Amino acid sequence: MSYVGPDFEPPRPPRHPLRGPLTVAVAALVPGALIGWLVWQTVGDSGGDAQASPSSTSSPWGRPTTPGASDDGKEQPGDSGGTGDSKKPGGSPSASAPAASGSLKGKVVVIDPGHNPGNFQHTSEINQQVNIGTNSKECDTTGTATNDGYTEAKFTLDVARRMRTVLEKEGATVKFTQDGDRSWGPCVDERAQIGNKADADAVVSIHADGAGAGNRGFHVILPGSVHSGAADTRPIVASSRELGERVAGSFLRVTGSAPSNYIGGGTGLDVRKDLGGLNLSTVPKVFIECGNMRDSKDAAQLTSSAWRQKAAQGISEGIVSFLHG
Repeated sequence: MSYVGPDFEPPRPPRHPLRGPLTVAVAALVPGALIGWLVWQTVGDSGGDAQASPSSTSSPWGRPTTPGASDDGKEQPGDSGGTGDSKKPGGSPSASAPAASGSLKGKVVVIDPGHNPGNFQHTSEINQQVNIGTNSKECDTTGTATNDGYTEAKFTLDVARRMRTVLEKEGATVKFTQDGDRSWGPCVDERAQIGNKADADAVVSIHADGAGAGNRGFHVILPGSVHSGAADTRPIVASSRELGERVAGSFLRVTGSAPSNYIGGGTGLDVRKDLGGLNLSTVPKVFIECGNMRDSKDAAQLTSSAWRQKAAQGISEGIVSFLHG
């Protein structure tokens, strides 16, 4: 999933250093993560990354990278939500019963698998405009795919289901915005409302990017400060950043994947104000782009069942860390 729009913000590093327990947690994660990254680089997994230049930004994971071009002209919204339109497909959020015990007992996690495999057959419905606070955008998009046809929608649903298994074992109540149980959607505004109505302690939207070949790595998208129309992210900006930093650190450590070489200046983090799924959220929420489906080396990971399990584990561990405080 790649996004562009009138409110698109250029990548920038986090506005403040990691603090308190987060600093300790990330400090513990970084050595192991860097070992995985160094192995990734050593075996020739650079995927055509741009070489660092004097203007490169120092990554919080300890390596400089230079952001390159992003986006292959793919969809703008593809984030999270829905409309009050009577044409919306049926189906309700999928919820799990909380485990009898566990460190996350009493916590609610909403997982938002980006896009829907059925969106391809419902282009008129997903093209309807919905209000995202700052402006209007399409209800949803089809998402991207690898060059061999493995779709982002299939990827996100698979990773989400694996995450549910991990998080339920920790005692969390897990809800989905969609679980392959509706013909299309939900729209981006409805996806946000599902997390809000659940009073979720954390919401993570799962995606994979569709940038050009040679653009590699993951990045976590954080909400910018938006106060316009129905959107007011100011109360969740700080908590969402903490959630995003925890997810990024755990994802790097568990998967060994490097932060994006084309978005975020090597930080693995990107702040956005043009995504309805973030703009309309009233609870801590982030997106994660797990890799670039249009790069052959990233695609090899994204299509691997074993790697998707690592991705699910890494994201889940970040959520657990955030909820433990």
